[in-house]
Amino acid sequence: MYLSTIKMTVNTKKIQQIPLLFCLVACMVGCGGPSKKKTAPPEPQKPNIVVIYLDDLGYGDMGAYGSKAIPTPNMDALANGGVRFTNGYASSATCSPSRYALLTGSYPWRNKNAKILPGTAPLLIDTVQQTIPKMLKSQGYETAIVGKWHLGLGTGVVDWNQEISPGPNEVGFDYSYIMAATQDRVPTVYIEDGKVVNLDQNDPIEVSYSKNFEGEPTGKDNPELLTMKWHHGHNNSIVNGIPRIGYMKGGESAKWSDVDMADHFLAKAQAYVKSKRDKPFFLYYAMQQPHVPRTPHPRFVGATELGPRGDVIVEADWCVGQFIKTLEEEGLLENTLIVLSSDNGPVLNDGYYDDADIKNGDHKAAGVLRGGKYSLFEAGTRVPFITYWKGKIEPKVSDAMVCQLDLMASLAALTGTDENASDSQEMLDVLLGNSVQGREDLVLEATSRTAYRNGDWVFIPAYKGPAIQKQVKIELGNSPEALLFNLKDDPGQQNNLATTHPEKLREMLAKYEAIRGAGHSDTKPMELK
Repeated sequence: MYLSTIKMTVNTKKIQQIPLLFCLVACMVGCGGPSKKKTAPPEPQKPNIVVIYLDDLGYGDMGAYGSKAIPTPNMDALANGGVRFTNGYASSATCSPSRYALLTGSYPWRNKNAKILPGTAPLLIDTVQQTIPKMLKSQGYETAIVGKWHLGLGTGVVDWNQEISPGPNEVGFDYSYIMAATQDRVPTVYIEDGKVVNLDQNDPIEVSYSKNFEGEPTGKDNPELLTMKWHHGHNNSIVNGIPRIGYMKGGESAKWSDVDMADHFLAKAQAYVKSKRDKPFFLYYAMQQPHVPRTPHPRFVGATELGPRGDVIVEADWCVGQFIKTLEEEGLLENTLIVLSSDNGPVLNDGYYDDADIKNGDHKAAGVLRGGKYSLFEAGTRVPFITYWKGKIEPKVSDAMVCQLDLMASLAALTGTDENASDSQEMLDVLLGNSVQGREDLVLEATSRTAYRNGDWVFIPAYKGPAIQKQVKIELGNSPEALLFNLKDDPGQQNNLATTHPEKLREMLAKYEAIRGAGHSDTKPMELK
């Protein structure tokens, strides 16, 4: 299934047949004596594990999830050859909290600092905290991250011209090749194992999120220098003609090329797996697409009619195909569990004028779901969620509820690790397609607000604040009254059942508060009478 689809887009070489076990058998012929004991075969190598994590990819942005406007044959091949979850969740509707939860197995709302981080934020994960890479290292795995980090670096005061610590290498990764935060935030440099790549010490880097450096142009004051126009919030330092969030001076030789970023991270991911043949590895391949600024390589400009957002999704899909091809050519695919998902739901205009909202046409980035990035409605956290393991996972569509939180406990079970993460639930059989008994319930988060799903029902407490974030034109899920929906009957969350099902509302509130605690919403007791 997978290979036949890939041949549509890439030239796939024949997979080399590499034997996994060598067994020497000694026997005595015609002597009548007893046979010698066979040498016990070595234990099979533990499976490699790859998490491919996209950035702002919506539930409806892939062909396998209903998209007609964006061709995604390589990601679709994973979905159609593995388990495609219809109820797969990120932990949060924004990036840093979701990444924190994925790597730690802990709800992000348990950490008051787990919010969207600036590029100068200190490391969010405590260095004594358990993480997936730490856990897998204890089982003999090599571990690496390539791509977007956005979980803070250092202790809050970073000298970008020296080794930066603590960071990914101090929370379990043997190798790290990252950007510190996001493509739209400074510093706009790559960092390898704590050191800025290609840095000229005679041109030191300075970074600030509070004030500009004297004489440095900005997007706000120097529009004539821009190749991409800012819409909101992205009007500080200019790099490659693109205005960013935050101020940066120096480091010219180290600054990345935006249009080459996808190719760059792909090459690093490919090089890593090519170098890991003798030991099992865990690779967290954190792609930057389709987060802003959307800067497709010229090869992909015009790949869709949706403008840069559609084009970078096609670019990301091609990268996935090339990466899987590398696993095939290296003889690694049949012993590699692949998880593909997104950190949160979609957003069209997220700070730049790139025609994403104008050219979107009939494409529904969130599919049938309501809301998007930043939202407590389903589209904020329900995302594409796929598991693929050639020869081990049978193709199927699963309605089981799973969350990225569950990777910690599930990978522990896969690798024989004794791990008791409080929020992560062991879902290995579900992820492998052998069971449909997913989570019973889940607390969902969006910008410090939380909601609760249990079975087919979802409860959103009352929250003060705007109903719509006007800059991005997304419904936030804020309401002066509690919201209650039956997702089986109403996946688009159009019918609030809070008043017609008061007993269910009370039940959901009680279960929610048993996990979350009381006093975390504006829901009034009178609403529950």
